[in-house]
Amino acid sequence: MKDDTHGPVLVYDGGCPFCSHFAELSELRGGIAGLIIRDGRADHALRQSLAQRGCHLRDGAVVIDGDQLLHGSEAIHWMAQRLQPSSPLLQLLIPLFGQNQRAGALYPFLLVARRAALALRGLPVDPDSR
Repeated sequence: MKDDTHGPVLVYDGGCPFCSHFAELSELRGGIAGLIIRDGRADHALRQSLAQRGCHLRDGAVVIDGDQLLHGSEAIHWMAQRLQPSSPLLQLLIPLFGQNQRAGALYPFLLVARRAALALRGLPVDPDSR
């Protein structure tokens, strides 16, 4: 899964409007050099590869940084520590998720919002459940 030719990769759930907005803002205005975003819902092979390593998209976003995989709150914490945002939303998220304990405590609320957004769109939480 390591790719030395690119920077870090954020794998997000493209079916979730909140996830998509965060990923796009992070890529365009987050200031993380070389950040690549990948829609894990649309990329079955990537999703399967991550699942084989214990990172299921249904449980949250994934950051691939070299050989390192960060999943869920760890992924969002990693992002928050590196963001240099010009967007008000990203400026709000940095203090909320910049500390590991706080990120772990708040991340379940993001998952609830994601589940609600997916339900409103008629999409399953787990893209592999269909």
